[in-house]
This record gives sequence, C-alpha cells and structure tokens, in this order.
Amino acid sequence: MELETLTNILQTGDQEVIQKALLEFNTEYAQCFFFNEEERERRKFRIMKYREYYSNWDSDSDSDHSEDPEVKQREKIGQLLIDFLERDLQPSSQLVSLEAVRILSRDKHALAPFASRESMGVLAQLAGIEYAEGHGPRDATDSEVVSEALKCLCNTVYNSEAAQGVAGELRLIRGLAERLKVDTGGTAGGRDTRFYELRLMFLLTALLVDVRRQLARDLHGITLLTDTLEATLDLRWLDVYEVSTARDRPPLQRDATDRVMEVLKILFNITFDTSRRQVDEEDAALYRHLAAILRHCLLTDSESKERTQEFHGHTVNLLANLPLTCLDVLLTPKVEPGSVEYMGMNMDTVEILLDFMDKRLDRGLKLRESLTPVLNLLTESSRYHRETRKFLRARVLPPLRDVKNRPEVGDMLRNKLVRLMTHVDTDVKHCAAEFLFVLCKENVSRFVKYTGYGNAAGLLAARGLLGGGRGDGKYSEEEDTDTEEYKEAKPNINPVTGRVEEKLPNPMEGMTDEQKEYEAMKLVSMFDKLSREQIIQPMGVGCDGKLMPLDETMQQMAEQISLPSDSDMELD
Repeated sequence: MELETLTNILQTGDQEVIQKALLEFNTEYAQCFFFNEEERERRKFRIMKYREYYSNWDSDSDSDHSEDPEVKQREKIGQLLIDFLERDLQPSSQLVSLEAVRILSRDKHALAPFASRESMGVLAQLAGIEYAEGHGPRDATDSEVVSEALKCLCNTVYNSEAAQGVAGELRLIRGLAERLKVDTGGTAGGRDTRFYELRLMFLLTALLVDVRRQLARDLHGITLLTDTLEATLDLRWLDVYEVSTARDRPPLQRDATDRVMEVLKILFNITFDTSRRQVDEEDAALYRHLAAILRHCLLTDSESKERTQEFHGHTVNLLANLPLTCLDVLLTPKVEPGSVEYMGMNMDTVEILLDFMDKRLDRGLKLRESLTPVLNLLTESSRYHRETRKFLRARVLPPLRDVKNRPEVGDMLRNKLVRLMTHVDTDVKHCAAEFLFVLCKENVSRFVKYTGYGNAAGLLAARGLLGGGRGDGKYSEEEDTDTEEYKEAKPNINPVTGRVEEKLPNPMEGMTDEQKEYEAMKLVSMFDKLSREQIIQPMGVGCDGKLMPLDETMQQMAEQISLPSDSDMELD
C-alpha cells in the first residue's frame, strides 16, 4: 500500500475502513525494519563522491532526514495513528493501529509523533501503566492490546532520546513497579505482557540514571524484583538461604527463561555500585536472599545449551555486583549425593562457574564482555573465601608435572589463562593475570613458577613487584608442594619462558678477549643508536619496584648515595 493512500484513509476517520487499510499495511510491512535503506545507502555514496571533488563541503545532510518526503509522510501517518488511538475504539481497531505504530517506531528518523508527552501518555494508558499525576490505564483493556502498546513503548524509548526524557517525566517506572507489586508472578495480564513490562523497565534503567536510582531507592526495586524472580522460578525454600534444587528437574521453559533474564538485567542495572559500598545487616540479609536464588539459577538449565549459557551469563553478571560478604551462601548448602565437596563445603556453584569460564575461554568471542565478569567474580571470591581459593587452585593450578612446554601451550585451564596474560585487550589481560596471582596467594616466585616470568612481567611491573616479594593480600602461610618431576627439572627451567630448554652453544666460545670486547662495544653502540633515535627506551626498576626510564633510575640511585662533606672528613 502506498503511504499517501494510507494517509488519506486515516484522515477519513471511518473506523472500519481504517482498520481494513491498516491490516493491509501491517501485512505488507511486517518484516520491514529499515525504511528505504537502499536509497539511503545510494545517497551516502553520492555525497561521499561529491565531497571527494569539493573539499569545502560541510553539509551534514546525510544525517538530516527532516526534509525527506518519505520521512515526513511516515511522521504524518504516525500522528494520525495517535489521534485515532485517542478515540473510543473497538479492541480490534486498537490492536491493528498499535501494530502499525510498532512497525513505524522501528525507524528512528520518524519517531517524533510517538515521542511527545501526549503520545507517550496515550501509549502508557493502552499499556495499562499509571503515569504522571494519577493518570491511570484505560478500563478493561484487552491483553493483546496491552502487549502491543508495551512493544511500541519499548521501540520508542530505545530509539529516541526525546522519548527517554518524556518517560522520565511521566514516571513510567513508578507505574511499572506498581504493576509488579500487584502481580509478582505475572499471571494476571499474560506471560507476554509481563515480559514486555520487564523489557521496558530494563530499557528505562539502562538508559536513565535517575530512573535507576529511583527504582533502587524510592521504589524498593531490589526487594520487588527479587520477589518477581522468586515467583517466576516457583521456588521452594529448605532453609533461610537455601533453595530446593532437584537434580532431575526439567529445564526451565523458554518464556520463563526470557522473563527471568529480564529481571536479572534490571537487577544488574540497579545494583551496579553495590559491591563497592558497605551494607548494613538488613541489606546484607536481602543480598544473601538474592544470592541464594542466583545459586539456584546457576544450577538450572534452560531448553538449549546456548540459552543456558546466556541465562548463566546474566546470573554471573549480577553475582559480581553483590557484596562479597553475602556470597558465602553459595557454599553453605548441605553436601548431598552427587554434590562437589571440598573441605566439607558444597562446591557445586564454584564448579559451575569454573565450567562456565572454561566454555567462554573456548568460544574466544568478545572476551571483555563475556569473560571478565566471571573472572572478576572468581578472583574476588578467592580473595575473600579461603575454601573457594583452595578449590580453584586445585583445579586451575594443580602441582606442576609438565615442564617441557611453555605455560601458555596446551588445553588445560592454566594454559588458556596464561595465554590471556598477553592478550591485546588490557582488561582481559589484567583480569586473567590477577586471577592466577590470587590463586598463587600473591606470591611472586610461585606466580612466576606457574606462568613464566615473561608472561608475569606485566602484572608484576604494574604492582611494583618485579624484584620479587608478595602482594598486599592477607593469606595463611603454607608451602607450595612440588612434584618429583618439577624438583628434578627445576635447575634446568628457564624462568622467563617457564619451561626446560636445551642449553644453547656459547656464541663467544673460541673468541679472543679482543674479539669479545669488540662485539660488546658493537652491541652497546647499537643500543645507543636505537635509544637516541627513540626506537627503544632502556628501562630499569625504580625504588618502588616499578619500571621507569633508565636515566631516571640512575638519577634516583645517585640521589640516594650520600657522600660525606669536607667537615665530616677526618684528617690523618
């Protein structure tokens, strides 16, 4: 259907004729996500070529679609649809109109009609959300209409900064919180409706800092969303902080998984700074309760391996936000047949986190986003919980037997993590090194033993430990147990590479002293030239144990040498 034809029909005001035309429009554009995108690409190409010939071209018309006839036409249709929705319509007419709004709201260049205060108010009413100063939802709104209106709000808020501002002014988050409070299980309005309510709440908390704070503090969002999580998972409690998790239970259904993941994402947004502040007893109890539910999530599968990985990924992200003191509930459940036991503790959760990390290592995609949260969680848990650290060390850094290969060579967890210590992404590199360093109880010699000095140098330089020693962590004193294979090979291990290497022939063997001196001076001259041309910069270890330019190192050493003054000298 031509857009101009639809515009003319919408202007007639005849509900039956409009409904028929919109049904045709929705069918034709159901899979359309970008309007006239090919023409936009051709236009970009023409402008790029024009700029090549005219260097003073400074127009930004490529990003300005305000005068595009098709954009103006869609904006006009959008406004007519909002005007139509303000009327007292049959649910079928409301539904077909909202479907058209949803299609149009995918195009961020034509969102103006939907981003106004009036339009957002109309959509909120149809979505069953109370907003602003007591403006309530429309009476007896059809559940399909509610879901479709929520989808429209999600699209509009996601694609329009103006709509985000209006959503904050209308206090949509308060209305959404009220809906959760009335029906935490989400059964009254249908599962589809609850999912899009949560999706809208996630978008608002992700995009608006003030809304995030409002939900967390004023609306008691953590308690509210924890209750929603508990109701959606249909939990049964065995103890204050222990959920019943039968090993033979069926996987979580897809729609339930979708809703749980949205709740986890919202909770992540509103607990972002929790781990960095002190919590009182009341808050600690709340976070322990949440941590016990998250333990259940980690022990629960979804309907496929990919979905389970995604589900567990959101769980890990949220766990990393919680105070470390509250994560002890992950280890407190009783050891049962089939449980992973270590030092009398239930290590099921830690085992799953380790397996989750291993799978992310093997995938190797977007490591900063997918791997660093679980690495940080395991690192900090190891610092705080002795049993967790000892269990992880036994799994990741077992006593050394293979000393013929470099530490980064192989398929063991240690090998994979050591490879990351030279990764191009600084965050990934730091997280991997820090995790292994903590498992070594921040002991430099032990760290070098398992990783090789070359791989360890980056972290040691950053921590001022190139000269050896220990980090700042508080750990019990215990010796590292060496295998017989390691003891036998130790004298021949190259500390830089971390493996046994064949002794190379002495390149100066057979040279006279004059020839050795000549080669030495030649090498000094080459380094001097590279240094003067700033190709390399000689470095030394400063007084604080960190790397610094060699000339500054020498100056520090000179300043520390105190020569006696003439008055202090005794004359014979």
